[in-house]
Amino acid sequence: MEQRQFPEGFAWGAATASYQIEGAWDEDGRGETIWDRYCQVPGNVLNGDDGKIACDHYHRYKEDVALMKRMGIKAYRFSIAWSRILPKGYGEVNEKGLEFYSRLIDELLDAGIEPYITLYHWDFPQALQDIGGWANPQMPEYFLEYAKVVIDAFHGKVKKWITLNEPYCAAFLGNSEGRQAPGIRDFSTAVRVSYYLYVGHGLAVDYFRKKGCDGEIGITLNLMGRRPLTDKPEDIQAAARADGYLNRWFAEPIVYGRYPQGMIEFYRSKGVRLPEFKEEHMKLIGQKLDFIGLNYYNDFHVKADDSVWPLGFKIENPKYVPVNDRNWPVTEQGLVTMLLRMKNEYGIDKIYITENGTSFPDVVSMEGKVEDGARKDYLHRHLTALWEAISQGVNVQGYFQWSLYDNFEWSFGYSSRFGIVFVDFNTQERIIKESGHWYSKVIEQNAV
Repeated sequence: MEQRQFPEGFAWGAATASYQIEGAWDEDGRGETIWDRYCQVPGNVLNGDDGKIACDHYHRYKEDVALMKRMGIKAYRFSIAWSRILPKGYGEVNEKGLEFYSRLIDELLDAGIEPYITLYHWDFPQALQDIGGWANPQMPEYFLEYAKVVIDAFHGKVKKWITLNEPYCAAFLGNSEGRQAPGIRDFSTAVRVSYYLYVGHGLAVDYFRKKGCDGEIGITLNLMGRRPLTDKPEDIQAAARADGYLNRWFAEPIVYGRYPQGMIEFYRSKGVRLPEFKEEHMKLIGQKLDFIGLNYYNDFHVKADDSVWPLGFKIENPKYVPVNDRNWPVTEQGLVTMLLRMKNEYGIDKIYITENGTSFPDVVSMEGKVEDGARKDYLHRHLTALWEAISQGVNVQGYFQWSLYDNFEWSFGYSSRFGIVFVDFNTQERIIKESGHWYSKVIEQNAV
């Protein structure tokens, strides 16, 4: 079979997030997060799971880094837990929290693995939620205070920085649909959250630039295609609206320094309470970034449904489409389409795939192996699609598989396994899956 070679120096990595793997939820001065609180409410998380122990990475980070090195992983994207650094979200710095991440970064560098830091991956301090959360116009300043502490501590060693992970999910899944922390169900609140998240992002980028940090700073967006389920005009219109909701609402402020006017008018027509879009905020939000991270899992099909307020659509898979255990379709060609759109429509000149992966109910065989052929096939399809996009001129400089480990998968708890490394949550044993061994060969050959 012909090998598809990737560019020299391509960053082959894996990604995780603090709340999903660290555990040690009440150790060494860590403050409470919205996820700690959310998990306590019966019915919020499948099987009543929580992140109190997770993968116990806080205590096992050395063996975890050694495992990454053994797998040949070149880059590791992880997030900082805000509440480990500032337990109340502001004020006195918790030195033990900084020391943990300092040790982790040193361990990675010693192993020849480049650290990529995400400042915010959803584990918001509960003390800040208690005063209004991200819907509070003061919250961007609190985020800046936190970002300053982390950037000041690590900017010499860490060259790659990501401000926010998937602001769409933090805003709408957490504050409109309520199926993530903090569990609020109010669309207008979610829109406000999406705005103030971006103001916080802009302040952090501005600080990074003014400090003259050596390295790159960007943001990670989950941009994914929204296709009409049928060729009926109402489904085509619903798909365009779904694209505005998920993709354009988050891409256009970053690229153009403005929100899509059509979506503003649509939201107003539905009675959504919008924030005041201030000019000085839009300048911050629209600052030139060094890269944009793309989290891509799948495209979805959209069917018009007037009963769903305010958007007027629902997601529905066509018949006979292969899906994973989350009912997500496998649509690798959508990755090519989105990458070309980022290059051609938005003029984005440097991209990292900061997450891509899939979930299946993996089991350990009698031989002690995890033979996850469906995940290997998913990764093979998407890496081939990624190579296609690169061969068409898209400047993608790295790929981070989601996730290194099976972990606490938010409201799905431990039932949803995305890892290329299997974790037995009773014993914390790690087993490299068949997909993980396959991925190691891809890294070694720099080809798929």
